[in-house]
Amino acid sequence: MVQIRIAGPRDGMKFQVRCNSTKYAAEFFGTFVLVMGGVGAAVLGGSQIGNVGVALAFGLSLLAMVYTIGPISGCHVNPAVTFGALLSSRIRLEQAVGYMLAQIMGAIVAAALVLFIASGGPNGYNAAAGGLAANGYGVHSPGHYSLLVAFAVESVLTTMFVITVLGATDEKSPAGFAGLAIGLMLTLVHLVGIQVTNTSVNPARSIGPALLVGGWALHQIWLFMVTPLIGAAIAAVIYRGLKGSGGLITTQQAEEALRSEQVERGKQRRPAA
Repeated sequence: MVQIRIAGPRDGMKFQVRCNSTKYAAEFFGTFVLVMGGVGAAVLGGSQIGNVGVALAFGLSLLAMVYTIGPISGCHVNPAVTFGALLSSRIRLEQAVGYMLAQIMGAIVAAALVLFIASGGPNGYNAAAGGLAANGYGVHSPGHYSLLVAFAVESVLTTMFVITVLGATDEKSPAGFAGLAIGLMLTLVHLVGIQVTNTSVNPARSIGPALLVGGWALHQIWLFMVTPLIGAAIAAVIYRGLKGSGGLITTQQAEEALRSEQVERGKQRRPAA
């Protein structure tokens, strides 16, 4: 006798949990790569490659991750991007919280690994003294810029970056080019902001090094948690106004569209009989 089992609500819940877990793992990995590549380049090779090299390290890391984990989680790797997506109705609140936690954990692990590697050098490395590329203002700004300037720069740069992400990943944007636009924009904002704050535009990127540096870095971390969220909110409002509400799609609609596209691609790849 053939037994037929009808899928019930529990099966759908288990699938959703597995799906979300995969996305959270992708966000953890993507943020790990971003911080390992960017902060690692600044700490381990900053004196050789300079600000341009560090900016490229951040941009290239994100560019690679967009094409690697983008199909899995959307490659936010930044709580500010996730917040912008939430305000744009592209992601649900509970999923956004999971994304942010995964991103912060990935950044902490990456920063700890960078510190471990730097400490193994011939001269060692002290996080409190060396700074671990932590973000700062005032005397802890690379160019000694004030709190007010740092606040303005981080808010504006995050707005620019998140608008780029929202636009490049829009359903009407040319397919396959989102990674280039996003990676280049992250490079640009770093070229502008490194001398001011070491460039955050990403709370997770700031939290990772700050926890290991302690002291002044933790005292100033609030700025690099607040301004990216302000910038993301401004970006969501501006982009919604530029685009109009009619074109926005929900996460569920986006996932259904992606599944349909994958099925269609599978049909096209099948050899003719």
